[in-house]
Amino acid sequence: MEYVLLVLGFVLLIKGADFFVEGSSSVAKRLRVPSLIIGMTIVAMGTSLPECAVSIRAALAHNTGVAVGNAVGSNIFNLMVVCGVCSLFCVMPVSRETLKRDFPLSILAAIALLGLGYMGMTLGHIDGAILLGAFTGFLIWMIQSARKARANGEAGEDEEYKIRPVWQCVIFIVGGAVAIKYGGDFVVNSASKIADNFGMSPNLIGLTIVAFGTSLPELVTSVVAAKKKEVDMALGNVIGSNIFNILLVLGVASAICPIQFKMENIIDITVLVAVSILVLIFCWTKQKLVRWEGIVMLLVYAGYMGYICVR
Repeated sequence: MEYVLLVLGFVLLIKGADFFVEGSSSVAKRLRVPSLIIGMTIVAMGTSLPECAVSIRAALAHNTGVAVGNAVGSNIFNLMVVCGVCSLFCVMPVSRETLKRDFPLSILAAIALLGLGYMGMTLGHIDGAILLGAFTGFLIWMIQSARKARANGEAGEDEEYKIRPVWQCVIFIVGGAVAIKYGGDFVVNSASKIADNFGMSPNLIGLTIVAFGTSLPELVTSVVAAKKKEVDMALGNVIGSNIFNILLVLGVASAICPIQFKMENIIDITVLVAVSILVLIFCWTKQKLVRWEGIVMLLVYAGYMGYICVR
């Protein structure tokens, strides 16, 4: 039953996030919010809703292993596996903005998380407020940069969002929120029981099963795009998601309920910083990821999985 509830929880999280974003985007469009702003806020944050729901629920249940492991594990998985697998199918180009702006920011966010967590081994309310403040600043910067690029003719047309009837928007938003809530409950509770049954630590479950489940949509979408040779800004999307997972997900979770850190959490965040720097080095000179680099990334991830399973 725990496995059934785990799978059901992932389905509720993923589909709930889709419906919530769809309904919210339609409402924003009705209120004449520009498509650019909708894409940079509601839609972008929607991709982090599953991780956010799981980490908040885990923090409230004082299950710090799942709360931190989910966010950090998702970031490592996105970077090493999603991008690594995609580069096996085709060359992955990397934009200059990703290399000069987003990539350094993602590394700084991970270093900030490492520092805040190491001091006192707790991510408290003030730490959460700091992360959320940094997230707000990042969001404003992204919107201003996108507006400037559009004004200079460097960006394409805004994506149009379908305007649905009001009753449908209400159903999508309320239904999506309910699905996200219960999906998070199912994932955290069932993952914790599975960990107890096998004598595994909650942190290991968060870094593996939970991180994989919440990152599954990105993996499937990216692999399909890679097969169709449509992965123009795939790495940029992954880096943006990683920044959201640290600043938004752990920011909200720790602002609601303090998260206790263990030394294994510090090690995992250090690994995240190291692999981020590795991928940055791969991309810096050529502005792209090629097959052999993807193979190295997957081997590094396999080695990391072996390490956390035996520690």
